[in-house]
Amino acid sequence: MRAKRLVANLPVSDIESAKTFYTDFLGLSLEEFNMGWVARYTSPETGANVQLVTHDASAPVDSVMSVHAEDVDAAYAEAERLGYEIVHPLTTEPWGVRRFFVRAPDGNVLNIVAHHDEDD
Repeated sequence: MRAKRLVANLPVSDIESAKTFYTDFLGLSLEEFNMGWVARYTSPETGANVQLVTHDASAPVDSVMSVHAEDVDAAYAEAERLGYEIVHPLTTEPWGVRRFFVRAPDGNVLNIVAHHDEDD
């Protein structure tokens, strides 16, 4: 598997009440998206970013990180071949991503994802 980008998924109880700290204090002022349950904030100058997550909309657990994969289908096959626990199956979600969740040996759950509009 080849990771193209890593984004931390920080658990918050309410995105709107947490937003100011990350946008004003940390300077992550660009809201790339906000779906109500997940939002990404990015620094326009540096590209540093974070996702705030209240709960996952379709997976049974929340992930600690989103790993943008070059080929999510190949990553899924590799995770299965290596015997890693798949927590959420390979799914094309209604909001335009193809993803699965895998549990790392240390117990952390990662969201392995590809957006339909991402270029290599």
